[in-house]
Amino acid sequence: MTTTVFTNGCFDILHPGHVSLLERARALGDRLVVGINSDESVRKIKGPGRPVVDQESRKSVLLALKAVDEVIIFEELTPERLIHDLKPEILVKGGDWKEDEIIGADFVKGRGGKVYSLPIVPGFSSTALIDSMNKEAGGRLETCEMTGRRIVEASFEEHRNVFGQADKILFDTIENSARLFVSTLENGGKILICGNGGSAADAQHLAAEFSGRYEKERRALPAVALTTDTSALTAIANDYGFERVFARQVEALARPGDCLIAISTSGNSPNVIAAVMAAREIGCTVVGLTGESGKKLASLCDECVLVPSSRTARIQEVHITIAHIWCEYVDAFAASEQ
Repeated sequence: MTTTVFTNGCFDILHPGHVSLLERARALGDRLVVGINSDESVRKIKGPGRPVVDQESRKSVLLALKAVDEVIIFEELTPERLIHDLKPEILVKGGDWKEDEIIGADFVKGRGGKVYSLPIVPGFSSTALIDSMNKEAGGRLETCEMTGRRIVEASFEEHRNVFGQADKILFDTIENSARLFVSTLENGGKILICGNGGSAADAQHLAAEFSGRYEKERRALPAVALTTDTSALTAIANDYGFERVFARQVEALARPGDCLIAISTSGNSPNVIAAVMAAREIGCTVVGLTGESGKKLASLCDECVLVPSSRTARIQEVHITIAHIWCEYVDAFAASEQ
């Protein structure tokens, strides 16, 4: 019997870290199949300007490696469908992914297979390489070096620049996400929302707009912020750890066909990632809200909005604007129902 090993990624700008991971993955079985994100999928996960290398070229380079037996291009953000079709005996990801964050892990283990999170070679990252190449001399003047009027001017200027970029690159993702919400509500599902800190406030804000109203009179829409029940939050954190505060509530409240909105400016919040994995296991759709570095969250979602900024304040300003756009979109849907 042939043992098939599967791994996946964007593999944009192949480096020694990739080669090492693929060689170690291949050594675990008889055949290594590599799933790579399509160009459009990479853009949704990594943001504008990516990929640097187109999908067919990435496929050709990977196939030139002795360790790789087959390369399959997939259009979705996650390889879940591909994994179900291939039914590999072994699933592999790099060590920056914990086993319970790996898409398809439960499916593979449920069939008696094995899942490995292999240590990554330190010092290598496609994103870091690209950021280094794109780094501009000088850079933005830091807020701590500004005083008085310049702080105000710089903040407004940065705000305008981020919104200007967002308007150009996020339109389709924002609309596609809104359609997922409408589909969820049309089919009798509900919307769950989670996030930490300012993102927790955004979760409550958005849930209130759905369950109360935004601007138009309409029926109440089922939406729950998983950030508001202090008894549940403290009990779960005390008994299971803070990483489980949202996932445990998802397990209690979510049903197949519901939708989770996962908000994390970094895209790496462990408790938000855990909630996403719990929602996917149940059969919910997942929409992410993050910043330009939120590739981890994006690669786990059905749709994900990556705001083109690394500054938390600017990211959150765009997030709440997008939330209001979603509310307006859903209001139009609810009005058409009536």
